[in-house]
Amino acid sequence: MEYRSTGGAVDLPALFSDLVRCETRLYNALNDRLRERHGIVTSQFEALRHLRDHPGARVADLAAEFAIGIGATSKSVDRLEKQGWAVRQPNPSDRRSSLLTLTEDGSRLVDAAEETFGDALAELIGATLDNSSVAALARALATLRSALEDNRIGAPTG
Repeated sequence: MEYRSTGGAVDLPALFSDLVRCETRLYNALNDRLRERHGIVTSQFEALRHLRDHPGARVADLAAEFAIGIGATSKSVDRLEKQGWAVRQPNPSDRRSSLLTLTEDGSRLVDAAEETFGDALAELIGATLDNSSVAALARALATLRSALEDNRIGAPTG
């Protein structure tokens, strides 16, 4: 199946395959690096970073951000709590939900891991693509993500 535009034909199934395989390999490489240096995996790092950057987020906010189900998100937060990196606090405006906060240990961990994360991305992406290619890719993916999110395409149902 080809998609034709003013720039020529594109094999969309091949594009999809490349996109998914790149994401998987980048994610796995980041997992390895973060696990080796900080004892966490990419999903934990992303959750901790989101909580640092969005104080008072709820489990539902994390689920929406990462397009995963509420149940899986809640279990992930349980694991962060068990490690002493995050805590749930009562939500004063909605007793049915909790507000999530990083602990001091969680804050220190995410700050330390962020440098490793950034260095690994620069190495994995920057060593392969030039700045203009990275910028074009970033714009294209941001546009695609925005369209998918605005239209609630691929949002989990539970």
